[in-house]
Amino acid sequence: MICVRSEKPLAWGELDLPLFGIDRDWHGKPVEPALGWSLAEDGERLWFVASHGRAARLHPKARPGGFLPGLWQHDVAELFLGHPASGIYFEFNLAPNGAWWSCQFNAPRQRREEVEIAMPEVATFAELSPEGGWLAAMALPLDLLRARLDFGEATTANASFIVGSPEQRFLSASPLGAGEPDFHRPDRFPTLRFVEARLFPQGDAP
Repeated sequence: MICVRSEKPLAWGELDLPLFGIDRDWHGKPVEPALGWSLAEDGERLWFVASHGRAARLHPKARPGGFLPGLWQHDVAELFLGHPASGIYFEFNLAPNGAWWSCQFNAPRQRREEVEIAMPEVATFAELSPEGGWLAAMALPLDLLRARLDFGEATTANASFIVGSPEQRFLSASPLGAGEPDFHRPDRFPTLRFVEARLFPQGDAP
């Protein structure tokens, strides 16, 4: 799982990051157009970027920048970050309009907190195209990720999507095994591989 390392602070509206594509769903069926994702850190924040060329079906209560559980019931991008030594992992949901949600788990689907607690200082951004496509990003404070997840070279991660609501299709950047769609398989998350931004000229993916 590639995470681009930028030497300068990143900013919405000036992002020049490689987008990696996912063109098949959980069951191996083609998805057109492909969905794009990117992960980058700039020394202060971890950026998760997601995009799709088709209109999204949003949660009816989703508001730009708003914290809302249940986003996975509609179209959403998801980022998972894991701490292999302890089994702890985080799930971050990012709606196409910038609504978001997060939760910490002690083990697969075992929540650390029963109540909803928004991680402070999270920023989200979104752009909805008149033609129906969307681009969204989430910026997570690295100091909080280091404190709560020991974020670094040993961190595992995965990006996933739910699209096509209400006839949902599930997509994962990394193979998580067979069976019914289940993104909560932290033992299968790949380790982050940090790559310098200069190795991706003009934001092109390899």
